[in-house]
Amino acid sequence: MQKLGKQTIKFDKTPKIIETASIVGPKESQGPLAKYFDTCLNDEFWGEKTWEKAESKIIKESISLAINKSKIPSDSIDYCFAGDLLNQCISASFGLRSFSIPYFGIFGACSTFVEGMILSSILISSGAAQNCLFATSSHFCSAEKQFRFPLELGNQRPPTSQWTVTGGASAIVSASGEGPSITYATPGKIVDMGIKDANNMGAAMAPAAVDTIVTHFEDTGREPDYYDMIVTGDLGHIGKSITYEMLKTNGFNVKENYNDCGVLIFDKYTQDTHSGGSGCACCGTVFSGYLFNQLKSKKINKILLIATGALMNSTSSQQGESIPGIAHAVAIENL
Repeated sequence: MQKLGKQTIKFDKTPKIIETASIVGPKESQGPLAKYFDTCLNDEFWGEKTWEKAESKIIKESISLAINKSKIPSDSIDYCFAGDLLNQCISASFGLRSFSIPYFGIFGACSTFVEGMILSSILISSGAAQNCLFATSSHFCSAEKQFRFPLELGNQRPPTSQWTVTGGASAIVSASGEGPSITYATPGKIVDMGIKDANNMGAAMAPAAVDTIVTHFEDTGREPDYYDMIVTGDLGHIGKSITYEMLKTNGFNVKENYNDCGVLIFDKYTQDTHSGGSGCACCGTVFSGYLFNQLKSKKINKILLIATGALMNSTSSQQGESIPGIAHAVAIENL
């Protein structure tokens, strides 16, 4: 590994993404990417008594599925990085308690999936591990209950709000084998532009996405047209628009190849998700389902994936704090 510029890591020994797995809820199962997901659920409880237990089951089963698909025994996986949106990452920790894998609980809000990918890649490229697994989850009902209002209140959602994706995603990266390569990682800095509206996550996170994307281009010397796709994690329609305009102001025109996972996962006009999708599973499931499929089939060969997160909780919102944003980027390429 070597560091480039301000904050980018170049992997000379590139980790390979061997396999992925994705599980989504009922609303996501009715969206435009449904055929790319491994499992589509019929209800939000999936046989459990609470939404939180259902979310923990989702991440557990997505990990089992990724391990089975990869044909790598669980005892050959050196480390696991996983996290979610719930207090103390209980979905990940309870979901992983039946696996005998060394575990790092991580929290990057909705950027957690790519954070786990970067940390896994560093361990593998350093020679400290041969196989790493990273995973994440989110659930619309548990997220609304924790961050906004209980669903029983029936609160009106403003047009700027996004729909937290119900789902779980897992992936395995290895030092050898077949699969797309992780070539660069650009960890992000915290960027806070003073947004306080918990129902406008796109506006809160977009500046962090722009900061990381601009830094990635400056550190690597690459231009936007190097990539077949530049994909942010869960900015939704409003955040995507802000990001496009801010990048254009910074001299980077991404009109031809930029999209957002929160835009891709739902149909804006038929599913009433307002500004689109969000949540840890938004970026996780879209990558593990749709984008990984496109890479494996060589329909696209170079992706810049930027997962965004809002680093807040209900307490900070109630105390009038603004919402800090974070964005982590990885370059994934068929070499």
